[in-house]
Amino acid sequence: MKDSTKYTGSKLSAYIHIPFCEHICYYCDFNKVFLEGQPVDEYIDCLLKEIALTVSKQPITTCETIYIGGGTPTSLSAAQLDRLITGVHELLPTQTTKEFTVEANPGDLTEDKLLVLKNLGIDRLSMGVQTFDNRLLKKIGRKHTADDVYQTIQLLDKHDFQNITIDLIYALPGQTMESFRDTLTRAIDLGLPHYAMYSLILENKTMFMNWVRQGKMELPSQESETQMFEEAIAAMAKAGLSQYEISNFARPGYESKHNLVYWNNEHYYGFGAGASGYIGQTRYKNFGPIQHYLRPLREDQLPIHETESLTTSNQMEEEMFLGLRKKQGVSKTAFADKFACSFDSIYGNVVEELSKKGWLVSEEDRVYLTKSGMFIGNDVFEKFLLS
Repeated sequence: MKDSTKYTGSKLSAYIHIPFCEHICYYCDFNKVFLEGQPVDEYIDCLLKEIALTVSKQPITTCETIYIGGGTPTSLSAAQLDRLITGVHELLPTQTTKEFTVEANPGDLTEDKLLVLKNLGIDRLSMGVQTFDNRLLKKIGRKHTADDVYQTIQLLDKHDFQNITIDLIYALPGQTMESFRDTLTRAIDLGLPHYAMYSLILENKTMFMNWVRQGKMELPSQESETQMFEEAIAAMAKAGLSQYEISNFARPGYESKHNLVYWNNEHYYGFGAGASGYIGQTRYKNFGPIQHYLRPLREDQLPIHETESLTTSNQMEEEMFLGLRKKQGVSKTAFADKFACSFDSIYGNVVEELSKKGWLVSEEDRVYLTKSGMFIGNDVFEKFLLS
């Protein structure tokens, strides 16, 4: 890694990307490839080599959180998962890790894979459910069914795996309020400690975007999307789940520590094809295509494709964009400590303007979005651009 990415702070985390899927969903634009015929074993070896090369250039003494995402990490075999996670334990100081998450798909998580995760200290599982409506699951290209979700939850219960989060997507094509309410009820009835809920975003180069452009698919209205979100917030609150970030709900103590690293604008390594990291003043991204990622690692070189050195203004902007996603907002004291200047000297006028509009609340030590501000978050965030 270049010297510009050296970091002397104490808090570091790691994101590890597994780009393989057994099925490609129609809405997904993440870096992923169909599993069959891919050099999976070489990929795991090279990913571990990337971690080893990084650590050799700059020793990592603490790793607050680790998140293995994708793609679908549980598309790996039990033996491959064992090789990957054992290697991570050997290379990173996991004795300092406060949360170790692996993403899974319902139906992919067999008992032998779950036992590997449990035996190797994985203490949090994130599962992509999206909806309990089987018709919609098929329509969006998911290969699991609602029954698969229940069977996977039963398997997790059997092995006393408690810290589970599921992702739901609302405003899906053809999704009615009735279908959405059914999904919401079924999800909450599982009694899980954490839920993430996102509206469908049309991404370029996805099948969904092509179908919408061709007039072959229609999405729910903006009014329906807003109503779904409002009902979700109310139902989660009634069930004792706090909306600690715009799209995330948790019982006390089960907030995602890894995602808070992002929202608190803290530092993390990104390992794997297409992974991004943020170290010191530098954001960087690895090569995305598998062979492009593997090529430098075969020559014992890091697979970094691009780096961006952030100015102080960039960092301040990101502090606001990310921090205002949290219900507690941004701490003025923490901002002042981080940037060696008062919060009000930089953003006092913006905060005053947004407070008058009813989108923001400014207290002695923090600023945070109002409920109406939360529904138009991106419009609010734009006001914090300094250039």
